[in-house]
Amino acid sequence: MLSFAHLMPDQTTPIIRLGLRLRRWLDNHHPPEDFILISTALITGIATGLGAIGFIKLIAFFQLFFGTTLPGWLHLTSSPVWMVVLPALGGLIGGPLIVRYAREAKGHGVPEVLTAMTLRGGRIRGIVAVIKTLASGICIGTGGSAGREGPIVQIGAALGSNIGQLLHLSDDRIRGLVACGAAAGISATFNSPIAGAIFAQEIILGEFSSAHFGTVVISSVAASIVSRSFLGDHPAFVVPVYHMQNLGEIAIFVILGLLAAVCAVLFIRVLFAFEVATERWRFPEWAQPAVGGLLLGGLGLFLPQVMGTGLEVVGELLTNPLALGLMVLLIFGKILATSFTLGFGNSGGVFSPSLFMGAMLGGAVGLLANQWFPGQVAPTGAYALVGMAAVFAASTRASMTAVLIVFEMSNDYRLILPLMAAVMVATFTAERLMSDSIYTIKLTAKGIRLERGRDIDVMQGVLVSEAMTQDVDLVSADMSLVELEQEFISSHHHGFPVMEEPSEKTAVDGDPQHRFLGIVTLQDLTRTQSTPGWEALRVRDIATKDVLVAYPSEPIYKALQRMGTRDVGRLPVVNPDDPNQLIGLVRRNDIVRAYQRAILRRLTLQDRVEHLRLGKLTGKETLEVTVEANSRIAGKPIKEMGLPEHCLLVSARRGRRVILLRGDTVLEPGDEVTAVAERDDLDKVRACFRRMDEFVD
Repeated sequence: MLSFAHLMPDQTTPIIRLGLRLRRWLDNHHPPEDFILISTALITGIATGLGAIGFIKLIAFFQLFFGTTLPGWLHLTSSPVWMVVLPALGGLIGGPLIVRYAREAKGHGVPEVLTAMTLRGGRIRGIVAVIKTLASGICIGTGGSAGREGPIVQIGAALGSNIGQLLHLSDDRIRGLVACGAAAGISATFNSPIAGAIFAQEIILGEFSSAHFGTVVISSVAASIVSRSFLGDHPAFVVPVYHMQNLGEIAIFVILGLLAAVCAVLFIRVLFAFEVATERWRFPEWAQPAVGGLLLGGLGLFLPQVMGTGLEVVGELLTNPLALGLMVLLIFGKILATSFTLGFGNSGGVFSPSLFMGAMLGGAVGLLANQWFPGQVAPTGAYALVGMAAVFAASTRASMTAVLIVFEMSNDYRLILPLMAAVMVATFTAERLMSDSIYTIKLTAKGIRLERGRDIDVMQGVLVSEAMTQDVDLVSADMSLVELEQEFISSHHHGFPVMEEPSEKTAVDGDPQHRFLGIVTLQDLTRTQSTPGWEALRVRDIATKDVLVAYPSEPIYKALQRMGTRDVGRLPVVNPDDPNQLIGLVRRNDIVRAYQRAILRRLTLQDRVEHLRLGKLTGKETLEVTVEANSRIAGKPIKEMGLPEHCLLVSARRGRRVILLRGDTVLEPGDEVTAVAERDDLDKVRACFRRMDEFVD
């Protein structure tokens, strides 16, 4: 048998050697915990600031090389072939880079960071920062409709994660450094250190925690200092001084907030629909961004303003309003353009597109307000500025970040009241229209529900349809209470669903249908028996007809919440399209079993993640095999198994227990074993676990 150290790859790269030296220094000197936290946060902030500068310069280089600044796009409309081909060329370069080296760089970045925070302890591969930089730079530089903020957040998060991994810090410390990197990315991009720190707490960590706030602020400020040193001390936009003309104008800003919510939800749904469609599309994944680029180029022939980040158009709108019809067209055009870019698998962010759409929406509302109430309302640019924050907040559910970014861009408190009103209305309305944000909708599709930055419940992945029982004892609404009493005595149940007998009125297409009427409980019967003449009553007379129900497609935790509302032990499960059609029943003991299944799913998922880490760490292959009865190894100590030389058995799942394996551990039939081995030895390892009679002719 080999020790684990024999399976480690050759650790000769400069970064690994540096990490070893730093770890040895930490082990020998034992510096205070605060020193480690502050120094790693500072390094993350400086590294992210430098990375942001490099990324911004790279985009500028590609834009200059291809002539894809806004004046360049307006000029390119006279050359339609090049206008269409250029974004496709960017997709043709970026697509293979993403598919070959780092699929995490696909899309807008933040969902991938949240996935790493939830499932991998904040661990992000170092190659992600490199590929995200190149792919997003090429995408935006060739006209892709995407923002640079999302990529910088992912780049910063990857840098922070790798600093933590290099020093072998705990998962909680690595998550903290991921948040530091994300904060630094926003700070360096918008020159907004306060907004960067709040973004990391609000979105990446999902909670305002004092444990991480100090380090996040340090990293954000460090990145801002680095960015200002190289790019200058000026805000992202030159914003004129705005203020409200009268308090009644708040009503118009509230309407803007409502419209912003609708715009944001439309953006989320359209982008996600394209992402789902392309995942199902049987077309080479590496070439899909090029197809999206062709569609984008075709759209750009008619609306060149939607190409690229669009921030030049936004900056112009803040001082000079555009035509009303053009602004409305640009809202829908930007939704399509961003979906053609990111929905087809290219790399970029959604921050700038949401600001662009918000500016156009706010500009349109402001233009109408100034036409209807001349001299009584704020300039159009003020509405554009507030609209930017409102659509961004509704898309990301980062309301505080939205308010602070616009405040730091304008450096003026006088718009804070309408700004907060529009942002809060937009966020609240968007949450009612759609529970997921643009950052979480992809995670929800994978069965991961986040609240306060964490997977909120292990039972999120278990549906009511999986937990409910369809073998349900029913009683008729016309049954006498004497018969009902006998049913309770013989069945030992505490309640029954009540069904109404079919009639001509309840028939569907001539087929008689039993209608679900309600629930009758033992308590209902007991209370009624204290009244004279109860024997003459029917079940329908005492049944509870206004009952809480569950639906088969919702998570089981929602059913549990409803049970707690009225302290009931069971819920009928009905068809959401026809509440009178009973499908099954979910009881508390069903939920207990569902919880056990959910825990097992979570453990299995965590095991798989750890196995992937183990394979990456050792450079070997990991496999899971089950010990079969009558196999060569069943009932024997591991040291007597005769495994291949370069093989290590790591752990075994026995029932609900996970056992770390040693040489004298005896494996039993049914044990699920995790092994690490050379690729050439995989078949030999599997053979040790199979039944011996499989080898007999």
